[in-house]
Amino acid sequence: MRITRLPAILVALALTVACSGGPRETSEPVTVGFSAWPGWFPWQVAEEAGIFDQLGVGVELRWFEGYLDSINAFAAGQLDANAQTLNDTLSSIAAGAEEVIVLVNDNSTGNDQIIAREGINTIEDLEGARIGLEVGVVDHFLLLLGLQSVGLSPDDVEIVSLETGAAAAQFATGTDDLDAVAVFAPFTTQALERPGSKTLFSSADFPGSIPDHLVVSADLVERNPETVQRLVNAWFATLDYIEEHPGEAIAIMAERAGVSVEDYRGYDAGTTIFSLEDNLRAFEPDDDLTSLSFAAEMVADFLVDSGLVETRPEIDGVLDPRFVQDLARRQEAP
Repeated sequence: MRITRLPAILVALALTVACSGGPRETSEPVTVGFSAWPGWFPWQVAEEAGIFDQLGVGVELRWFEGYLDSINAFAAGQLDANAQTLNDTLSSIAAGAEEVIVLVNDNSTGNDQIIAREGINTIEDLEGARIGLEVGVVDHFLLLLGLQSVGLSPDDVEIVSLETGAAAAQFATGTDDLDAVAVFAPFTTQALERPGSKTLFSSADFPGSIPDHLVVSADLVERNPETVQRLVNAWFATLDYIEEHPGEAIAIMAERAGVSVEDYRGYDAGTTIFSLEDNLRAFEPDDDLTSLSFAAEMVADFLVDSGLVETRPEIDGVLDPRFVQDLARRQEAP
């Protein structure tokens, strides 16, 4: 996990409070959802280290055992914000949800994987295979990218719809007829317990294809942008805290993940945490997947072409960089 230390953030925020004449009142309470992914476990650190309280943002942090459950809860208006991927956000928007991406937590660089049984050695070998995955979420998207790269279509495999944790557990037993699974860390560890199994390909083979975000309801952004700003500030203050207290922070994240500290450290290379500077670059327009606007257009087309959505999601208004830009300006202020 690449965490860039940002010591100027807390200084800038402290100066802002001091110049306003004292501590600000805590913001309106907001409910933030997150689930099992290395790039989102720092939210647990933010809560346990008291960072939300320090920055005056009232957060009810809600943990979801199933990632898809968090997406559905957010789309149904049961959350004010959620940790989710770009393509799942666009899928929700295509279905009518009003959601705004305000922060890039990380980019998946190997922790999303297609894991196959013994005897399947190439992507081409997946033709006719039974593949367990959570339909419609990011690892389904990764599978389709892999199939497309060798000229296969979704019709060339049999998708078995399973929640990600259940897919990993079922595949690991080796007693059913799943030939492969599409899973993300920490469930990759469990899936690879099957003797002879291997990672066939991963998000590292498709750079930039899976960015992960803090996504906020359009209503909250419009009604109370100050609360959204404090949430964004809290994220970067948390990265600073993790840098300064690595042992304590990793223990918190490993416990939330339900894995050992040693296993958790193994996820580092597969998740690239985005610094403030990385965020600023990601929100800039460009002509490759490192640019969120470019990636969003590509993902929107892919969702329609692959039949995952019927209506192409509207991209305008989905990306809102003002909150990371505001924090950057505070850092640069004398």
